[in-house]
Amino acid sequence: MGSTAFGAGNKIIFDTDPGTDDAMALMLALNSPELDIRAITVVPGNVTAKQGLENALRMVSLANRCDIPVAAGAEHPLFQKLITAEFWHGKNGLANVELPPSKCKVDPRFGPDLIIEMVHASPHEITLVPVGPLTNIALAIEKDPSIVPLVKEVIIMGGSITGGNVNASAEANIYNDPEAAQIVFQAGWPLTMVGLDVGDKTLFSKKYLDRLGQTHGPMNDFIYQVAHYLIDLSAQFGSDGTPMYDPLAVGVAIDSTLVKAPAMHVDVETRGEFTRGETVANRHGSVERNVLHGDRYVIEGVDKVEPNAKVCVEVDADRFLEMFVSRLRGK
Repeated sequence: MGSTAFGAGNKIIFDTDPGTDDAMALMLALNSPELDIRAITVVPGNVTAKQGLENALRMVSLANRCDIPVAAGAEHPLFQKLITAEFWHGKNGLANVELPPSKCKVDPRFGPDLIIEMVHASPHEITLVPVGPLTNIALAIEKDPSIVPLVKEVIIMGGSITGGNVNASAEANIYNDPEAAQIVFQAGWPLTMVGLDVGDKTLFSKKYLDRLGQTHGPMNDFIYQVAHYLIDLSAQFGSDGTPMYDPLAVGVAIDSTLVKAPAMHVDVETRGEFTRGETVANRHGSVERNVLHGDRYVIEGVDKVEPNAKVCVEVDADRFLEMFVSRLRGK
C-alpha cells in the first residue's frame, strides 16, 4: 500500500463509468500520493451500470486496494435512455482486456448515499471527481442539497466550449445526462470543468506507450494494453494519439497548475434540437438587459453574470503525460 492508504492526500470520491480512459484515470489516482481515494461510485455511461461495477471491482482488486469502498449508483440517466460506448471502449469497456476476477466485494450502499454520508463525515475535505455522466452527483444533490457547501470542490471531466465529440455541439458525458449536468453546474459549489478543450490537446502517443512498455507490473501492463488499444483505434480516425480525457481530470486534482482555467458562467443546454448537452459558457460575464416597451424590447443596459465554473482552456500536456507515465512505470 502506498501513502494514499493512510489518508495523507487530498480526499477524493471518484465517480466513474469504467471505460478505458476511466481505467487510466483510476490507475493514476491510485498511484498518486497527493490523492486519498475514499470511495469509488459507479455510474452508467461508457458501459452499463452492471458492467461498470464489475470493471471497477476488478481494477481495485488488481491494485490490491479492497480497502476502498466500491458502490453501485444509478442504473440509467435521469430522463433519457442510456447510450453506451462499447464502440470506443471495447466489448467489456476495458479494451477487451480480461482482468482476473475481483477479490474485492461491492459496498452495499447506494452510490449517491455513500457520497452524502462521506461528505457529512468529512465536511470541507472531500473533492468529487466525476469522470462520467453526472447522474450520481445530481441524485446526491437532489436527495440532500446540504452537501453542496460541505464539498471542498468538484472537478469534472466533461463539456466543451469549442464543439462536441458525439456530434457538433455536445461532449459525451454531458450528452449522456444533460439534466443531471445542469443540476451539478448550477449547484453553487467550486467546480472545475476539464473538457474537450484541454483533453483533445493531451494525446497519449506511441512515444509514451513505448516508455510504459519498458517496465512491468500488474497495473503498468494493464494500462499498456488499454493504451495500445486506444492508440490503434485513434489511428483509424487519423490521430497520432489517444485523448487523455478522464486521466487529465485526475491530473488537475493532483496539480491544478497543469491547466489554465478562467472563471465563466456555464449552462447546459437541455432542449436544443442541435445543441442538447452542450455546455454553453459566457466568456465575458454579462448579458444584455431587454425591457419591454409597447410592442418591442429595448436594450437598457448590461447585467453582470456570476461565474459558476473554472473552464480549462490550456494545458501543459507534456508535463501531464510525463507524470502519468512516471507514476505507472513498474507498478
